[in-house]
Amino acid sequence: MKTGDEKILFDSLGDMKRTHNCWELTAKDVGKEVILMGWVQRRRDHGGVIFVDLRDREGITQVVFNPKINEEVHRKANAIRNEFVLAARGTVVPRPEGMINPKLKTGEIDVMASELRILNMCRTPPFVLEDNAQVSETIRLQYRYLDMRRPVFQKNLMLRHRTAAAIRSYLDNLGFLDIETPFLTKSTPEGARDYLVPSRVNPGQFYALPQSPQIFKQLLMLSGFDRYYQIVRCFRDEDLRADRQPEFTQIDLEMSFVREDDVMAVTEGMMTTLFKDILGVEIEHPFKRLTYEDATGRFGLDKPDLRFGLELRDVSDIVGASEFRAFAEVVKAGGLVKAINAKGSINLSRKEIDDLTELVAVYKAKGLAWIKVRPDAWQSPIAKFFTDAEKESLARRLDMESGDLVFFIADQSKVVNEALGHLRSHLAEKLGLINQDQYQFAWVTEFPLMEYDKEEKRYVAMHHPFTAPVEEDMERLTQDPLAVRSRAYDLVLNGAEIGGGSIRNHQRVVQERVFEALDIDRATYEKKFGFLLEALDFGAPPHGGIALGFDRLIMLMAKQTSIRDVIAFPKTQKAACLLTGAPCEAAAAQLEELSLKVRLLK
Repeated sequence: MKTGDEKILFDSLGDMKRTHNCWELTAKDVGKEVILMGWVQRRRDHGGVIFVDLRDREGITQVVFNPKINEEVHRKANAIRNEFVLAARGTVVPRPEGMINPKLKTGEIDVMASELRILNMCRTPPFVLEDNAQVSETIRLQYRYLDMRRPVFQKNLMLRHRTAAAIRSYLDNLGFLDIETPFLTKSTPEGARDYLVPSRVNPGQFYALPQSPQIFKQLLMLSGFDRYYQIVRCFRDEDLRADRQPEFTQIDLEMSFVREDDVMAVTEGMMTTLFKDILGVEIEHPFKRLTYEDATGRFGLDKPDLRFGLELRDVSDIVGASEFRAFAEVVKAGGLVKAINAKGSINLSRKEIDDLTELVAVYKAKGLAWIKVRPDAWQSPIAKFFTDAEKESLARRLDMESGDLVFFIADQSKVVNEALGHLRSHLAEKLGLINQDQYQFAWVTEFPLMEYDKEEKRYVAMHHPFTAPVEEDMERLTQDPLAVRSRAYDLVLNGAEIGGGSIRNHQRVVQERVFEALDIDRATYEKKFGFLLEALDFGAPPHGGIALGFDRLIMLMAKQTSIRDVIAFPKTQKAACLLTGAPCEAAAAQLEELSLKVRLLK
């Protein structure tokens, strides 16, 4: 932009006011004078007539600059380049015969420009602002404001907005109250790492950003607000993947005087409403239910993708006495041998099988045995170790037919299930078994209340320490903690966990017994949770709820592969913002105000 006495290049908006969006004009508007404003998607000069595709957040209108209509405006339009910001006044005209674009909502009309104002120019962008542009995510995140101009990204964020609005409407109609909970709270154990915030007015003391509003929503139930919700920001300092962020959004619900079925019914109603109203998709309900034991036993993982088969089959009883020592010794040691039949996959090469062996090794499997079922015999390094009777039993158990390829893993149950579960998902993708247009929900219930952490050498809560045990398992808390089932439930969609919840401990004595089973001593839990335990003594109702991952839900609805593509300003996998340069060092004066001194540990 030129300054001083020189002519300023750009026009002002002045009294010009936008009358229409670039995506809404149709043949019904022919003859109207309109004012459009937006960005230049592309500019084309066809024999002196200039065509500009003007874009706003939901679509495009073609604006025509013809020297026969207005020579000065046409001359000015010669300066236009991609991503310039324009305001144009003109008349809506029908496109000439044979020039209609049926793929474009505004494809039947043009706007013949009579006035043009160039509101701002754009230097050459670092990448092409189109949906199919091949550009690294690092560059996209550095120039996020440009990346978000792409139509697909704008559709994703508009989908996010519409979904949030629909959630609020659904829950409001059911009598839920939207109540905010604090962001500056107390650090508590039994979860991911907290983000700590130093207190200036209380030197040496810290707040923690909430990993979830768990304790506060329970306190709201104790306060008599029997139906609460929030679409709330949460924070966890954990290792990141494509579907995780240090700050994320969840749909948080809590209800009083309920059992599992009540929370599930509200959640199922929300999901079916969202998918019908937002995507036009009818979801089959009620959703399928699987216990944790059934889910991991049949599908390997506690978040099974039910859009395809490939179920795991336990063959320990058949091969445990075989001459194949790798199987027999595992079974003798209390482990399992399970198999997957990849039907019709006999043509997978040895190289492809080796790649699958490397895949399961990531999940601690020590090997991947296989059998190819040919018309005349089994092809496999292990086939010679089985008797005819064992072969017959395997063929019957695994439905083995000519052309099939069967995979086996032998190990302790956790390793077998996890490795075969991931192999199952990989094979389904590789073999084209997944209907990408299908949405398959399922509930997984009765998770173990706790698991043993070898590093900490103690039991830890599988969900969180406020989850109630199944009543008939209460007596096992001290004798056999790993056998105690919880009243927890996860909502799974297409192999992704999108939510988890539970019925809570509403009696102090039960909550204390759970703390003790988790090897949290009285002094520690009184210090950390004394206020909650005290509150439970003042007439706490039975209550439960669920937290749904909003970002992950939108990712699946938008058919994206990363939640970063449905969040406006996400962080990288190293929790950095490439746009603003966060995190960064604090100024010495700021640290002094907080009574802090930084000493980096090597």
